Amino acid sequence: MAARYQVLLSLSSSPSLLMPTALQSELNSFLWTIKRDPPSYFFGTIHVPYTRVWDFIPENSKKAFQQSHIVYFELDLTDPYTISALTSCQLLPQGENLQDVLPRDIYRRLKRHLEYVKLMMPSWMTPDQRGKGLYADYLFNAIAGNWERKRPVWVMLMVNSLTEVDIKSRGVPVLDLYLAQEAERLRKQTGAVEKVEEQCHPLNGLNFSQVIFALNQTLLQQESLRAGSLQIPYTTEDLIKHYNCGDLNSIIFSHDTSQVPNFINATLPPHERITAQEIDDYFRQELIYKRNERMGKRVKDLLEEYPDKSFFFAFGAGHFMGNNTVIDVLRREGYEVEHTAAGQPINNTTDPPPRIRIINGYITVEPQPRGHGRSSHIQADASRAHVPFQSLYLFLLTLALHMLPALQ
Repeated sequence: MAARYQVLLSLSSSPSLLMPTALQSELNSFLWTIKRDPPSYFFGTIHVPYTRVWDFIPENSKKAFQQSHIVYFELDLTDPYTISALTSCQLLPQGENLQDVLPRDIYRRLKRHLEYVKLMMPSWMTPDQRGKGLYADYLFNAIAGNWERKRPVWVMLMVNSLTEVDIKSRGVPVLDLYLAQEAERLRKQTGAVEKVEEQCHPLNGLNFSQVIFALNQTLLQQESLRAGSLQIPYTTEDLIKHYNCGDLNSIIFSHDTSQVPNFINATLPPHERITAQEIDDYFRQELIYKRNERMGKRVKDLLEEYPDKSFFFAFGAGHFMGNNTVIDVLRREGYEVEHTAAGQPINNTTDPPPRIRIINGYITVEPQPRGHGRSSHIQADASRAHVPFQSLYLFLLTLALHMLPALQ
């Protein structure tokens, strides 16, 4: 087993290598089946370019996605309002700038670090990115161009994502967004179980002293990485390898789901360790546990409202692991949810039964529509027109999802 795991790790680090069918059938998976007729599914995603993981996703997960009638995400990834609301949520109140609210030393260090990133970014870009017309100045401005107007907690997340590895991945849709594109292409009905504000407000709810501590720790980490005196405990590459190998027990996914770095380490003085633990507890409660409860109840409502539809719920993998998961919420409501191994067959989902009507004494049989378009459990609007993907919107949403508490 250990030898096979090492083989999978080696394969997963080389996205150009396709996994042999024999190996893929032995992989674990991030698919769970909600036992009903027709069945529905939970699928765990991560916030990385889909090209790094797609070939390693088991075929039965892809089949479950393709056969489902309705696909739901955490957020409505096909609605331009999403990017607009994300941008607004990150900004300081009108008239305030970061220089006015940050301690002078932290502001100077932040400015110096961003100048370093801007200087290094041309060397971080890949030939493929340049070939697509994605250049360093444009990318830096898209990510950090308005940094002096952002709230400190969002600047902390921005700094944490401005690394060489993350920059090299920009411009390719993350897995969640790719699935949303595919759902649109397949003319599936799509929806969301959360509003942007429900993901943003918990981040903005951290108190000022905690935010300053978090930003300072993030800058210290980045400064140590630049000096070569620190090696971070896990990287995006580690996350991808664990995901491609179906490591369902990895703690790493909870950090991808919250998108918040872990500040707890043994080198902190006791009083700072307490602050770090308080921040970790706050985010775990607000960005994972409370959201799991809310998301699980909305999933239940959808299943009850549309008993003849097969759903595919694509949420950050961390929402399905550990304690108080979305799966736990559904099981408490009486649903049977089981993990679906990579080699396990997926039952074919049939269309809803036909509608039988009697008109003027004649019996007519009409197929039920499978549905197409966008719906939201938060605010349904069947009359809203289909909004096609635009390249700039796709790019901006990919940038936003890299910083969004999700995967989320």
